[in-house]
Amino acid sequence: MSALLSDALDIAGHRAPSRVMFGPHETNLGDGRRLSGRHVAYYERRARGGAGLIVVETASVTPGDWPYERAPLADVAGNGWRTIAETCRPYGPVVLAGLGHSGGQGSSAYSQQVMWAPSPVADAVSREPPAELDQDGIDELIRAFASSARLAAESGLAGVELDAGPFSLLRQFHSGLTNLRTDRYGKDRLAFTRSVIAAIRDSIGDGLLVALRLSCDELAPWAGITPDAASGHVAELAPLVDLITVVRGGPFDTGAYRPDGHTQAGFNRQLCADMKRSCAGVPVAAQGSIVDPAMADELLGSSVCDMVEMTRALIADAALVAKVRAGRTEEVRPCVLCNQACKVRDNRNPIVSCVMDPLSGYETAPLTAFARSRTRTSRVMVVGAGPAGLEAAGLLADSGIDVRVLDRRESAGGTMAEAAKTPGQRRFAAGVRWLEQRARRAGAQFELGVEVNASHVEAARADGWEVVVAAGSRFVSERYPSAGMAVLDPLDVLTGRSALPDGPVAVLDPVGAWTGVNVAYWLASEAGRNVALITPDVVAGTLLARGGQLGETNFRLERCGVKRVLRSVVREIRDGYVRVSDPWTGEESEIEAAVVVDCGHRMPDESLYQLLREPRPIRIGDSVAPRSVLEAVLEARRAALSLGASKELSLS
Repeated sequence: MSALLSDALDIAGHRAPSRVMFGPHETNLGDGRRLSGRHVAYYERRARGGAGLIVVETASVTPGDWPYERAPLADVAGNGWRTIAETCRPYGPVVLAGLGHSGGQGSSAYSQQVMWAPSPVADAVSREPPAELDQDGIDELIRAFASSARLAAESGLAGVELDAGPFSLLRQFHSGLTNLRTDRYGKDRLAFTRSVIAAIRDSIGDGLLVALRLSCDELAPWAGITPDAASGHVAELAPLVDLITVVRGGPFDTGAYRPDGHTQAGFNRQLCADMKRSCAGVPVAAQGSIVDPAMADELLGSSVCDMVEMTRALIADAALVAKVRAGRTEEVRPCVLCNQACKVRDNRNPIVSCVMDPLSGYETAPLTAFARSRTRTSRVMVVGAGPAGLEAAGLLADSGIDVRVLDRRESAGGTMAEAAKTPGQRRFAAGVRWLEQRARRAGAQFELGVEVNASHVEAARADGWEVVVAAGSRFVSERYPSAGMAVLDPLDVLTGRSALPDGPVAVLDPVGAWTGVNVAYWLASEAGRNVALITPDVVAGTLLARGGQLGETNFRLERCGVKRVLRSVVREIRDGYVRVSDPWTGEESEIEAAVVVDCGHRMPDESLYQLLREPRPIRIGDSVAPRSVLEAVLEARRAALSLGASKELSLS
């Protein structure tokens, strides 16, 4: 591969050492509204890994704009910006301050103040109506953008990036969806943005960069920004800035900005190419689920863009550019586009992280804090080749420890590999492949298709092998009273181990996470079945709201004909139907079904662990409790470190 992404790029007198951008995103790493030491370590790791341009998490330019609890505030960001600039400088990236204002898409929950926007149009998500900005308010905002940019420049950053993306006040001025004004800011919807850019230029002087993140398709063609309209916006704004990052999304589809694996990677390719033709030579960055180095190189080589934003890819592997530059592309840890740990704009305030690299966001947190204290060993037997077992095996083998991996299945990956058969999670297969290949490259020996029993393990322990049990989970078929109808394990259905009889399928989803909705969608859209999804919640897939995927998920279910049986608790499963009741009223009804697929929690497979003598071996992943991929991989790292794996390897 030509590795164009590792080439340098000159941007208005500043040289980015690679063509890869680490874009702005919510992290919840802040100390209140200040940038913290965790931010510094987070960005330093990406700079060390070869990122060419880093945009620090977008800071609000006024205190009243407080869109999420730990949203950075420009007024108090100076020390953080300065430390980030100093820490990243030895590696050479161009570091910009993200500046923005969320306008009517913010929140009054934290500021306890009214929100301000171009027009008093309630946000499609929060339904909270903002107040309309008058000229004094507009002038104050222009001054706030300028003073924030000046502080960023004085802090040693190379410039700023202005946010006119899916959550921004600037975009709200650009759009007929949210700008209903009749004054000059309504007749000329770019007037506010031009004034902000001009004020920033006056404030920071020559030699510093002004970049623009610009929504070029709100996916609401009846009144919103369309690609045709955006071409005009780009032609007018490009001469005023030094770099444009082309994105999509607006108030009705914020999830389109960084969608999950249901959306094809590189989805903004044509949009970016169209905008580049209007840019008059100003560099353009492409954004849109660009997570594979090969795709990034192809986009750069076909002149679609001058730079690629690979934010989620760099969360998954901070050293992506360095590995590609060194000819080690096969070692790049893949982003699986699941959005399960990196999208953190949610009321739980989770820290940004990654299912493939749980150290992301936790660069300053000791992984050993929860590790069991063990003496370093020279030989480890790992029972179970799911994500937990594979991660532990890879780290241990990388540290020079002899490792054997045993699993009763004929192939590695466990439930993660089987989940990869559902739409939207097919990139999990790349994650499994990487985990297995990393362990094999490091020298781990695999024994697949082996049923491991207690005597097998005890013999290995007697021979000096430490043991890690990662034997996974088991399907619980006794959860519901049943008579005369099969209740199937969704993994058996996905893999074909259990054949479905003809007739309607009832999918039971007491959890509200990915499994139920994905299995229902797969059965309806790819297997062509008549499907009813039964859930006790008032909306299907309720936990997906955490990652912003709730609306799109329900749209997909509706589009493929899945009947959503909401607010329904299963009372009985009989031959030909499932009897459910409303948890609020007790009213009962019957759902026709020829077969039931139960997507409830799987339980730990403790059969081997409970038979082993003291001292009990380390146990990780689903063999402890139902775990996400993130939790399984994190526990595997702690286990590996406690057995002598190198801490430095977990940072690579």
